[in-house]
Amino acid sequence: MERRCVLVPCWEIPDPDYCFQCGYWLTHCYIMNLEKVRELQQNAEQVRTGGKGTARRKKKVVHKSAASNDKKVQSNLKKLSVTSIVDIDEVNMIRDDGTVIHFKNPKVQASVPANTFSVSGDRYNKQITEMLPDILNQLGTESLVHLKKLADYAANQFNINGKDDVPGE
Repeated sequence: MERRCVLVPCWEIPDPDYCFQCGYWLTHCYIMNLEKVRELQQNAEQVRTGGKGTARRKKKVVHKSAASNDKKVQSNLKKLSVTSIVDIDEVNMIRDDGTVIHFKNPKVQASVPANTFSVSGDRYNKQITEMLPDILNQLGTESLVHLKKLADYAANQFNINGKDDVPGE
């Protein structure tokens, strides 16, 4: 016996003994109330976190994968038999756009046969100008060209303001 009626018990309709929707003489038959159907469909859309066949949840739980990624990286580094390099105070990685990725007191691991180096720790993104006095001996030719362009730009800005004369002359 297939029932086609849903959501409102027939005892809430005027004649509870007979369902006009499906034609059965059952007191527990259900007939359709469109308002309740729409309301339940909206609730179902709000609580379903995935596609068809997934469980309905009150809120979508986002799993953090940073720890699992770190564990995977560390296990792969162990497979490469990396060794820790001690007494490194800082690591600076200079980008093409003139910014520097700066690590202070990093954990550096290396595997020379695998040509693999790992630098981990707290990183900071800085401009070359913020680190200028200390970073000059670490700059390569490409960075020096970028630094020269920056110095020319600063000199032009200084000359535009009309302060190119030496004071006292």
